[in-house]
Amino acid sequence: MICSVLRSTCLALACLGFLSCSRSNEPTPESVVIHKEPLLSELASAVDAADARVELQLLKGWHAVEDGRWRWTERQFSVALRVPQPGKDTVLQLKLALPQSSLDKLQSVTLTATVNGLSLPEETYSTAGEHVFARVVPGGALAGEVARVDFSLNKALTPGGLDVRELGVIVFSAGFLSM
Repeated sequence: MICSVLRSTCLALACLGFLSCSRSNEPTPESVVIHKEPLLSELASAVDAADARVELQLLKGWHAVEDGRWRWTERQFSVALRVPQPGKDTVLQLKLALPQSSLDKLQSVTLTATVNGLSLPEETYSTAGEHVFARVVPGGALAGEVARVDFSLNKALTPGGLDVRELGVIVFSAGFLSM
């Protein structure tokens, strides 16, 4: 009698398991992806472009990490940064590089930036190598705890040859520095 009950219970459980697995239109726990919004405490005020922990802060226009330390950007790219001291002036700094091969084709590149919609003075680069774009951001543009920084180049390398990506500049880091 007990064996018969156990056999019936096992058969019933097996059928339930089969039925639940055969319903392909319902997500299984393994297939459910929960999008986790970054917590404010997880946001950095400065990001190293090669650090995987800041991936959610790189909003648009960023290519994959190269050489373990930098990324190419597109002509337009954006980053979200934690404001170190809301309402106080701070410095926006972008560490970038322009390869000679890019300048041979583009001659010069002009970089502009906006922080929460406030335009900052542009800068034109006509020499190869590493550069630092640094601008004071007035505290009035930094009222919240997080700022969106949008960068734009007046021109970039168009996809072609073996590389199918639009290439703007190489970026090592972007962030706010307290004054």
